[in-house]
Amino acid sequence: MNKSKPNNLTNVRNITAIGLFSAIAFILCLVFHFKAMFLTFDLKDSVITVGAMLLGPVPGLIMSVIVSLLDFLLIPSSTGTGVYGLMMDIISSASFVCIGSWIYTYRRTMGGAVIGMVSSVLGMTAIMMGANILITPHYMSVSTSEVIALIPTLLLPFNLTKAVFNAALVFILYNPIAKAMRLAKFVPAGSSEGRTKNLNLTIAVTAVGLIVGAAALLYFFLGLGGSFSIN
Repeated sequence: MNKSKPNNLTNVRNITAIGLFSAIAFILCLVFHFKAMFLTFDLKDSVITVGAMLLGPVPGLIMSVIVSLLDFLLIPSSTGTGVYGLMMDIISSASFVCIGSWIYTYRRTMGGAVIGMVSSVLGMTAIMMGANILITPHYMSVSTSEVIALIPTLLLPFNLTKAVFNAALVFILYNPIAKAMRLAKFVPAGSSEGRTKNLNLTIAVTAVGLIVGAAALLYFFLGLGGSFSIN
């Protein structure tokens, strides 16, 4: 009987953490909006990925679905494409979040985090190319060949830029969020083996994240003609 108490407490903490990360990610959906032509993205994937790196890929998948559903139900203008938009949103978020966090689960080092994020960027981009070819013609009422023609000029650079930007944010946000989660006892103090070992590495990782994120945004605005708005 006593042995079940730690498990029950852990389950409650995990559920609470999932709710907390989902709420923060949804708030970002409400506030920040990036758009290039008919494509939009927000910052939720970075927050959900940090949560998934701390809690695991399955909670990451759950958070991806929860936030995408909330986005679909409460901010319909963010996609404007109904159920098809919801499908694309879930596929995009879940692939980015789960690929990186799954790799990090088995290699909790800075190297594992880098490999995970690079895999998330490439994996999500490739998956979204396939999803665009299969799904976009239905909700845009265009032919598959027209969608394929957009891949090199819009779809590929948009998804790649979106993924790189979110990956950069993960490296900026991970350490402060992980520290706060450990202090609040949402995750065990020793569970985050991949956290930075010293201040110099923390500064270096944050600096690289800022540079990569800024470069991705610069290309988004100048190369893709993107726009940004705050509600």
